[in-house]
Amino acid sequence: MIPSDYMAPKSKPTASNSVTLAISLWSWFKAHPKFMVVLILLVLVFVVNRFNHRADEINAANQSALALNAAKPVVVAPVVQDKFQLYLFGLGVVTPSNIVEVRSRVEGQLLSLSFDEGQIVKAGDLLAQIDPLPFDVQLKLAKGQLLLDQTLLNKAHEDLARYQKLLKQDSTSLQLVENKQALVRQYQAAVQADQGRVTNAEMQLSFASIKAPIGGRLGFRQVDAGNIVRTSDPKGIVTLTQLDPISVLFSIPEDNLPPVLNLLSQPEPVSVELFDRNLQQKIAQGRLLAVDNQIDPTTGTIKLKAEFANSDGSLFANQFVNVRMALATEPQAILLPTSAIQRGSLGTFVYVVKGDQTVSIQPIQIAASQGEISMIRSGVSIGDKVVTEGADQLREGSAVKIVVPEKTQTPKGGL
Repeated sequence: MIPSDYMAPKSKPTASNSVTLAISLWSWFKAHPKFMVVLILLVLVFVVNRFNHRADEINAANQSALALNAAKPVVVAPVVQDKFQLYLFGLGVVTPSNIVEVRSRVEGQLLSLSFDEGQIVKAGDLLAQIDPLPFDVQLKLAKGQLLLDQTLLNKAHEDLARYQKLLKQDSTSLQLVENKQALVRQYQAAVQADQGRVTNAEMQLSFASIKAPIGGRLGFRQVDAGNIVRTSDPKGIVTLTQLDPISVLFSIPEDNLPPVLNLLSQPEPVSVELFDRNLQQKIAQGRLLAVDNQIDPTTGTIKLKAEFANSDGSLFANQFVNVRMALATEPQAILLPTSAIQRGSLGTFVYVVKGDQTVSIQPIQIAASQGEISMIRSGVSIGDKVVTEGADQLREGSAVKIVVPEKTQTPKGGL
């Protein structure tokens, strides 16, 4: 430390000047011993701090080296050979096999409704009754006219037979016989028309009783009893949906269409399963019914239709479900957990634990992946132990220590 009252020489520093300056400083410090002590303490503090910092750096480097060479705890799983089931997944919408809007086929007053909203009905069950009196009257009139014309036809037949007999006896003219034959044909036409009117009247009368065309679940009623219903009404009486069997529409990528078409060409039905939104609980199992005739160009997907039994009513119209369809089965596939697969500059690889408890990087080729399990085409052998947890700390040749998790899982094909 240089005191504030010290004045440095203003001349250009030279070797002699430096010596002179050093002698002057030394003389000044001898005259002021306290400043000499402070300077020595500062130098000692600097040297000690520098030594401690260097020691810390050396310790940290040693610890890093030890940690790098220490065995890393990892969880491993064996490579196994087992059956592998490949599935297609999709989001589906439950669609009724048939939807019928029940309407009146005749006009008249709605006398009564014979159903409860939401009721399950069978085909042929009575749903509503329209006033049958006008149609009954029309039927009676048609039957009366038929009876009248049938009587006239019978009388015409008798007259024709009599005149034909007289013609043989040469007691009447041929013209009168021909007139009687024409009259018979006229009454025959009238009787045929009357029979049609009777049939039409009977049909109109039957339409007054509205029955369920199919079995299914009824919706909410659209009209109340007492109203006049017409065939031109914008709304029907009630909507009826067929729920058993029931259909599900779902989409798959267009790339998966060829194997699906190949499955449909086989005599065995293609199995389709429905699951809840977590893919944990199976709701129903059915079969693939049909494939749409065109691909959606905006999404690159194609719609498929599957059919399911629904006797318990667990599937409801417009319900969203997860669809799983079996696409292919590999009976002897090489399998390992998907969590063991790593990706980097080397491509796709796994860490294989060797006999000396070190790991090596093994490139692999993946044939297919299904959830937590992957089928491997090449790169590993049956019985190899691959790292499933702790791989982020590893490199080629790293020492490892195998630890057992609380719950171990052996890979099996499919889900």
